[in-house]
Amino acid sequence: MSPIRSICCLGAGYVGGPTCCIMAQQCPDITVTVVDKSVERIAAWNSSNLPIYEPGLQEVVEECRGKNLHFSTDIEQAIKQADLVFICVNTPTKTFGLGKGKAADLKYVELAARMIADTVEEGQGRKIVVEKSTVPVKAAESISNILRHNIKPGVTFQVLSNPEFLAEGTAIEDLLKPDRVLIGGEETKEGKEAISALGEVYRHWVPQERIITMNTWSSELSKLAANAFLAQRISSINSMSAVCEATGADVSEVAEAIGRDTRIGPKFLQASVGFGGSCFQKDILNLVYISECLNLPEVAEYWSQVVSFNNFQRRHPRVCCHLHCQTPSRRGS
Repeated sequence: MSPIRSICCLGAGYVGGPTCCIMAQQCPDITVTVVDKSVERIAAWNSSNLPIYEPGLQEVVEECRGKNLHFSTDIEQAIKQADLVFICVNTPTKTFGLGKGKAADLKYVELAARMIADTVEEGQGRKIVVEKSTVPVKAAESISNILRHNIKPGVTFQVLSNPEFLAEGTAIEDLLKPDRVLIGGEETKEGKEAISALGEVYRHWVPQERIITMNTWSSELSKLAANAFLAQRISSINSMSAVCEATGADVSEVAEAIGRDTRIGPKFLQASVGFGGSCFQKDILNLVYISECLNLPEVAEYWSQVVSFNNFQRRHPRVCCHLHCQTPSRRGS
């Protein structure tokens, strides 16, 4: 199988932009094109005033832009030329219909899949499509169905899951030195070849032992689970802050004592007014909805309580004000 030489990213937002900038910097032999329907956003990426701020991002863009890193509104051309296409579009919580207020709205993901299917021309061979957006389990199956129902002669698709684990303020560091890179795909010969091809891109700068391969569903669930576990820690220490106020204990001292336990560790043990951002709550509610759909009411209720306590904490800021606590400095996305 030939190596990946051209990458297209659908979506020039917080995930797609920084991710592809680092890929371009670390893989000078690969052409990376970030595309978006928003003329204003692409114009910003092509200027000195980037649409998002992350420490170190400006320098990376200036180093690579115009060489092997490009920002464009010509979506069709970028898809046609790409060996691999990242889907980095928004997945907001549904505001109406089945799953309202909990389920992730996949309309933008599905529109991206349809655009890929419609744009790829006959005889273009293998195309690897990678879901980078935070999605519910089985979203890759939806993407695969759209692609395969609209397939053209001489074209094959492989859909992979490659979730992002970025935190605002440290995105460049997170991309350059990730704790892990997850790549999920089908457990077939073609699926394993696609996983290997994407893995080879990351191996330009990520140690092999940090690249973890698994099936698609495990990869998708791992992203939701990671954010759910982090949010759970915040709600846990916040619950202790209420007990501390009632008893005269100091929550910062309790947090230090807990964090010294090597089985627990000190991270995400700062009492606060809540999660600090929308991603944790969005992902937990998505997990609640999935659990309900799988007829796992006890699981759904368990994670619902994490969100419920977060809402309680936001309604009672006096607890945190009294304790002089700060919001968590790192937020999942």
